Amino acid sequence: MAERYRDAPENGWHLAQINIGRLIAPQGDPRVQPFFDALDRINALAETSPGFVWRLKDETGHAMDIRYSTDPLLAVNMTVWRDADALFDFVYRSAHTPVMARRREYFSRMDGAYQALWWIPAGTRPTVNDGLAKLWLLDQEGPTPLAFTFKSRFPAPGMEGPPVDHKPDPWCMGNA
Repeated sequence: MAERYRDAPENGWHLAQINIGRLIAPQGDPRVQPFFDALDRINALAETSPGFVWRLKDETGHAMDIRYSTDPLLAVNMTVWRDADALFDFVYRSAHTPVMARRREYFSRMDGAYQALWWIPAGTRPTVNDGLAKLWLLDQEGPTPLAFTFKSRFPAPGMEGPPVDHKPDPWCMGNA
């Protein structure tokens, strides 16, 4: 049975996001330790941000130990938000932004999509496999109503309008 979450939107949809990355070194290595040191603070910030609904985590309180690949350096993060504006504000206009700006110090460049956004019925929780399928779809087809980015964000199902460019700062773009 799907969990019910706070802040149900009037349109019946929430925005899910996944981002993945391959760390340049394992946890405990000084090259990535600042990233791990910031996790609890940034996760707490997400959970108290307007529009936050849910995030992937295990008993440690984060998702860094969740394995979805045989590569122990691959990391996954997934969250659900009330809408795209709430997620955008957290990602690009909060204390999360300076940590994200350093991602190239901690993560290798990815050959394909490393972040995907998609709409889910309010009250449901996406799986890691759902997210990986959205990354694959984004790689294969580019942004569509089924998987998209902040540069080309599609409206929730049943809503009218063309894709919206949230205009993320250029330094935030790119494969990393």
